[in-house]
Amino acid sequence: MAKQKCPECPECLPEWLAAFGDLMSLLLCFFVLLLSMSSMDAKKVSEAIGSLSGAMSVLEGGTKTEISKQRIQESTPIQKQDETSDAVNRVSQAVIDANEMMEKGHGPTITLEEAEEGFKVRIPTALLFKKGDAKIVNQDIILFLKRLALIINELPNDFEINVQGHTDNKDLDSSSPYKDNWELSTARAISVVKELIKNGVDPKRLSAAGFANYRPIATNATEKGREKNRRVEIYFYGKKSSNEDKLKKSVLDKVKSK
Repeated sequence: MAKQKCPECPECLPEWLAAFGDLMSLLLCFFVLLLSMSSMDAKKVSEAIGSLSGAMSVLEGGTKTEISKQRIQESTPIQKQDETSDAVNRVSQAVIDANEMMEKGHGPTITLEEAEEGFKVRIPTALLFKKGDAKIVNQDIILFLKRLALIINELPNDFEINVQGHTDNKDLDSSSPYKDNWELSTARAISVVKELIKNGVDPKRLSAAGFANYRPIATNATEKGREKNRRVEIYFYGKKSSNEDKLKKSVLDKVKSK
């Protein structure tokens, strides 16, 4: 009997593919085990989806959720706002807007500077008054002072405002209603104070002072320097602590005792 030939076997897959399939099966088992051992918070997932929906305007047809206030408090550290810094930022923006409105770069500008125990707004008198006068005539400055008054009213009550008037060393013209620079500088400071009161600032928080030409910030030998010296400064500062008041009283007591 003749021997039958062995039927030809079909060609098999490459050996590396079998090893690769085994590896994928092991990886799949590994991730399934990881998933089974992990715990998923359905509420967190729902909140995340809701937050994504609100922030990116997606999933409009789905259920919208909001992150709970408690979770926001837990995840966001409470930061105390620095009230002084906030006041400086708001006044600074008001100064920038006022300068832009008055065509910044084409004349004198308002500036914001640091000061002892606070900060100050410096306004050139050329933006406020006519020569030798103390009546505010610039409507843009009146709007600026109105905005400044709104900011002051929103500040804590321990903020006080002191308005100071300054002049150059030139004598006044005979047409001026004021006798000298003392009267003029004081009248100009009072005019600014009255404008703030007109816009709702508590008079108890305000004070005015005139220094004539005795506190210059530039030389009086040139017109440019004299222009810088003619100014009104609005100081923002916090009330002095009770300890400082006690110290002053104790000093006065010692003087009286002598």
